[in-house]
Amino acid sequence: MPQPSEEVPPVPEQVPLPAVARWLLLLFAGLCLALGVIGVVVPGLPSTVFILMAAWAAARSSPRLYRWLWHHPLFGSMLRNWHNGGRVSRHAKWSATCLMVLCALILLWINIPLWAATSGCVSMACVLTWLWLRPEPQR
Repeated sequence: MPQPSEEVPPVPEQVPLPAVARWLLLLFAGLCLALGVIGVVVPGLPSTVFILMAAWAAARSSPRLYRWLWHHPLFGSMLRNWHNGGRVSRHAKWSATCLMVLCALILLWINIPLWAATSGCVSMACVLTWLWLRPEPQR
């Protein structure tokens, strides 16, 4: 858990954006944050990727939202781990694995074309392979 004094990583120097672009990025950050929160409770909807996109957009549009995400008890660890070398916790790997196996079983159980179930299972297997090859945070 981060200490309140832990500094948020600086955003690389950028050309100042027009107000419309900042508002669009802030809207995108809010949408991604909402999808990330939904993804915490809905199986099959990824939360981490949406939180990473929300942080990217917030860093360019709202430093206050970016700081809030960075220090958030749930989302902050995802951002810090990714910032420190694209790391993914073992707990997140196992959670994703269990949910994807459940989704694969549901795909194979329900009445959909075999090609659709197979392509879904193959896609999830590719994502899991990539995920398990990611480094883990140091303890």
